[in-house]
Amino acid sequence: MNLLAIAESVPPESTQQAVGYPSLFLLVVLGALVPVVPTGALVSSAAALAFHHSAPQSQLYVFGVAALAAFLGDSVLYWLGARGMRSKNGSRWLNAIRDRAPQERLEQAQAKLHEHDVTVLILSRLVPAGRLPVMLACLLAKWPLRRFARGNLPACLAWAATYQVIGILGGSLFPEPWQGVAAAVALTVLISAAPVVWRRVRARLSPG
Repeated sequence: MNLLAIAESVPPESTQQAVGYPSLFLLVVLGALVPVVPTGALVSSAAALAFHHSAPQSQLYVFGVAALAAFLGDSVLYWLGARGMRSKNGSRWLNAIRDRAPQERLEQAQAKLHEHDVTVLILSRLVPAGRLPVMLACLLAKWPLRRFARGNLPACLAWAATYQVIGILGGSLFPEPWQGVAAAVALTVLISAAPVVWRRVRARLSPG
C-alpha cells in the first residue's frame, strides 16, 4: 500500500483530531502564560467545529484538552511567579502578572480571597481579567503551589465547560461550520467585553 492509499484510508475526522487537539492544547497553555491569546474564543471555536464535524465524544475531548491545558498553564505561571516572589530581584514573569493586575482589582481580590478562600479561584477564571489579580493575591498570601492547584482545578473545569457551552450554542445556531465559529467568537468577545463596558459606564455615572 503506497502513501497515497494510506492517506486516503484515514478518515478526515481523524486528521482533524490529530492536528486540532494538540494545537488547542498548546495555544491554551500559551494563553495562560501570555494572556494576549484569546483562549476562551479558541475553546468556543473548537466546540463549534466539533458540533458540526465530529463524533459526540469529541466534545468530551475538547473539554478535557482545554481544562488540562488551562490548569497546566496556570500552574506553570504560578510556579514562575512564586520563584519571582522568593528572588530579591523578582522576575519578568512576576512583573508580567503585576502589570496585568491593577491595584484596585488586586485589593478586591485580596479581600475576596480572605473572605472566601479557594472558592474565589473558580470565579476568577470565569470573570474577564479576573484570573491574574487573584493569582497575584495568592502569591502575596504565600500560598504553596499545591494549595493554589487544588483550588484552580475546579476553576479550570468550570472555565472549559462555560466556553464549550458558548461554542456549542454558536454551532447550533447556524448550518455552516464557519458561521458557528464566527458566532461563538462573537459571543465570547461580547461576554468578555461586557464587564469592562459596565465598569466604564458606572464610573462615568458615579458622582465626583
